[in-house]
Amino acid sequence: MPASLLETLLLAPAIALALIRPGLGSTWFGAAERALGGLARRRTLAVLTVAATALVARLALLPIMPVPEPDLHDEFSHLLAADTFASGRLTNPTPPVWEPFESFHVILRPTYMAMYPPAQGVVLAVGAWLGHPWIGVLLSVAAAAAAVCWMLQGWLPPGWALLGGMLAVLRFGISGYWINSYMGGAVAATGGALILGALPRLKRNARPWDAALMGLGLVILANSRAYEGLVLSLPVGLALFAQLATKRRPAPTTRILRVFLPIVVMLAFAGLAMGYYFWRGTGNPFRMPYEVNRATYATAPIFLWQAPRPEPSYHHPVMKDFYHGFERRTYEDEVDTVSGFILAKVALIVPFFAFYFGAALLFPLVMFPRTLIDARVRFLIAAGAIVLFGLAVEVFFLPHYAAPLTALNLALVVQALRHLRAWRWDGQPAGIFLVRVLPVVCVSALALRLMAPALGLPLTETKIWWMRLAPSERGLERARLLVNLEGTPGQHLVLVRYGPDHDPRSQIEWVYNSADLDHAKVIWAREMDRAKNAALVEHYRNRHIWLLEPDRHPVQIQPYPAW
Repeated sequence: MPASLLETLLLAPAIALALIRPGLGSTWFGAAERALGGLARRRTLAVLTVAATALVARLALLPIMPVPEPDLHDEFSHLLAADTFASGRLTNPTPPVWEPFESFHVILRPTYMAMYPPAQGVVLAVGAWLGHPWIGVLLSVAAAAAAVCWMLQGWLPPGWALLGGMLAVLRFGISGYWINSYMGGAVAATGGALILGALPRLKRNARPWDAALMGLGLVILANSRAYEGLVLSLPVGLALFAQLATKRRPAPTTRILRVFLPIVVMLAFAGLAMGYYFWRGTGNPFRMPYEVNRATYATAPIFLWQAPRPEPSYHHPVMKDFYHGFERRTYEDEVDTVSGFILAKVALIVPFFAFYFGAALLFPLVMFPRTLIDARVRFLIAAGAIVLFGLAVEVFFLPHYAAPLTALNLALVVQALRHLRAWRWDGQPAGIFLVRVLPVVCVSALALRLMAPALGLPLTETKIWWMRLAPSERGLERARLLVNLEGTPGQHLVLVRYGPDHDPRSQIEWVYNSADLDHAKVIWAREMDRAKNAALVEHYRNRHIWLLEPDRHPVQIQPYPAW
């Protein structure tokens, strides 16, 4: 039974009780609301409480939801960046024999580095300094939930802001791939929350601190989800300019000094730092590693209006199958026919709503018609529509692409809940009961999913990886082998030989390495022709050479037969 169906089944009796016994539990609910209302009015404490709840809740579940092992292309790319930053470097030299080390979402020339913007790598590097990269994931998710609460405090009453922050903890802080992988999402969610939360505060009071937080949010977005962050930043920037241009107080000079100057200074310093980072990685301060990777391997464009690139010369069949096969076919299916385009956009909408809302948080949107005409959130609705359009013109989509919208999504849910609370059925306060019981439904659904294996309940985890409740099991095979090799005397070079039926679309990849190749205990490389293999082995002649065939069941590793 998937999570969405479970939440729906739990919502059904809640709706029935709202119609039949809307006063059920009102004494207990009222006492809880009064207690939490006191906390919510202490705004800073409320934000810190949300962050602490996210940390404590996920740490408490480590016995049944252990620290995840990476298994997807993007995860290894971010971990390479983290290892590089944790080592005190911005990039790494290209190895002398570089072709066997080619892998997805990594560049090897002009330097060896991850292709993605650096924010997620920095977060993982902080975690590595503290003991493990996943600590960075945990801290980033807690920060995102806290930022959501802070953002909502700028738009809604404090009690509702606290509710939204706790819903963020339930939705993203325990289950799902943001907390149970190294893919990212929480960092960009924090950036989006900061710029959206600063906007109403700057409208009321032109304080440099709020301007600095908006600048920080813009910098985070530029270094995590650059395009989607830009699309969200444009309406926010226009709204800020319009607000400050039409206000009589404070004076124009004061507004410039208090608001625009902090933002411009932060963006200027960030721009210089980003240019230096790009220059170190690609040799050009205006060219990102992402551009180098796509120009080297990809033929499918990123946006619908772009033309596909000519097929490059690939050194490995799996690279060609993924970039020129899977990605190119995805692009062609989307642009060649109307039906393909419609299916592709449905494939965007379904995971978007499934990940950010689920059945429990979609239910309050029955009040969306009232929310739509609500002046309080009118700007948020317009900004959200602009970003969704920006997502629709991209060829590819995964839920974390929309991460800058996280706080905005929850703001609309909470405002819909405020309208739902006023709903009455047959003169009875049915809406109040529904709003009160919705967090109980969310917690109950999560608890049942966590306890299902131990209780023998017939609940099955969804096969869609971004919806997964717990850390993936798929990365354990590689992790176990890596531990075994690291416990074996000497240094090791593992040549990976994929079978003829290997599917790169699975995104399960073995050939990823740490930042310092020469000093790594274990190095993973692709098997090539005899001449390339000989050059590679000669360079690493002091290592034990192994042949790995991951498409065999069970996975087989043995001494390489040629040496």
